[in-house]
Parts: sequence; structure tokens; C-alpha cells
Amino acid sequence: MSGTTDDPGVTRHRLLLALLALVLATVASTTLLARAGARPDPCATKGEQAQERGALVSGTGARVLVIGDSYSVGAGVRPEQSWPVRLPGRVEVDGFSGSGFTIGASPCGDVSYATRATRAATLDRLAGVDLVVVEGGLNDADQPPADLAAGYDRLMRALGDHPVLVVGPPAVPLLPYDDVAAVDARLAGLAASHGTPYLSMLDAELSFLPDLLHPDAEGHRVFGDRVAERVRALLAAR
Repeated sequence: MSGTTDDPGVTRHRLLLALLALVLATVASTTLLARAGARPDPCATKGEQAQERGALVSGTGARVLVIGDSYSVGAGVRPEQSWPVRLPGRVEVDGFSGSGFTIGASPCGDVSYATRATRAATLDRLAGVDLVVVEGGLNDADQPPADLAAGYDRLMRALGDHPVLVVGPPAVPLLPYDDVAAVDARLAGLAASHGTPYLSMLDAELSFLPDLLHPDAEGHRVFGDRVAERVRALLAAR
């Protein structure tokens, strides 16, 4: 019985097709793995969260602008559960997670309060505002005291004659109490030197998310109600 032998040209063609299929499969697998292992840019994510929170305007009446960090954004809770919604008046928020008074507080570049206060979008919000509530300090705990003072001064210059209430950082389980207390003391001193009302939150009894840094929904309620009491008094005194 006679056998058959493939034509050499046909064999080479089949080998080339097999090799091409292997290369395409390898490229596709590598692309899928790269996509699966990709991580979103954390700074871009924070920017998106800031925009989402900034789009939420709560309440009516006197205009209140909150400038702050992840607490004002409501990191870890729904935007409508974040503490600023508990303030009286028509409340808008300019928040950015990880930011603070100092430029070095955030790894996302200069998103400090003073720099954000000079941006066009914030300047539009500042026009005709009745009270600016500046909340923060936790992200400044590892920054030089001189930088905190410089950032505070820059912010006050940027806010000009607008009435301001500065709300300090609460004690949190994740950070050493003495570090937070030191920031609280510095902010209180800076507020006194500028004639700015200051609300210490160091003794506020908050409940926290599992990260032991951000308040849960109940913690935001407690935080917001305490700030609201002071805001209400300041607005009534105008």
C-alpha cells in the first residue's frame, strides 16, 4: 500500500499559520493579563470623587462653602451621608481626599486648600458666599509646622474678607493622639493670630470605618451636627 506525503510548500504554509496563531494568542493573553493587573490612578480617582461630591448641593438659605479633605468628600460613605449635608444653609463642597493646608500633604501635587481656593471654579463659588468652613489637619500631621503656618497664611489671603470658620482634626485610632493634638494646637494658634473662629474636634466621639481613619455614617452625623451648631451661631450673628 502506498503512502502520501504532503507537499513541502503546504507543510511550510501550515507551520507558518500555526506560528502566527501562537503569536496572536500570546499577544492576546499578555494584553488581558496587563489589563487585569492594571490599577487605576489613585489621584485621578480622588479627582473624580471630588467632582462627584462637588456636584451635590444641599439645603437652602445662606450660602456656605466647605473646603476640606476626604472627610468633606465623604470617603467611605455615600455623598449624601457626608457631614456637610448636616450644615444649615445652601452648602457646596470643595473637597479632595488626602489634601490639607500644606502643599506636601498630598502625593497628588499641589491640591492644598489655598491653591484650590484660587481656582476659577472655587472663585465662582466664593462669590457671594456667607461663610467658608475650612475642615482638615489630619493630612498635615507629618508636615513641618512652618509649612502648616505658610499654608494657613496663603489660604487666609486667598479667602480675603470672606467670613471663615476653621474646623480642626478629630482624634483617630490610626494616628498617634499627640500628633493630631499638635496640629490642633497649631491651627488654634494660627486661627487666633488671624482672628478666625476655630472649632476643635479633638474630643469629638466619632465611630469609624474599618480603616480606623475615616468616620462611618454615624461618625459623619456626629461630626456634622457639631459643626452645624457653630455654623448656625455664626450665620445668626451676621
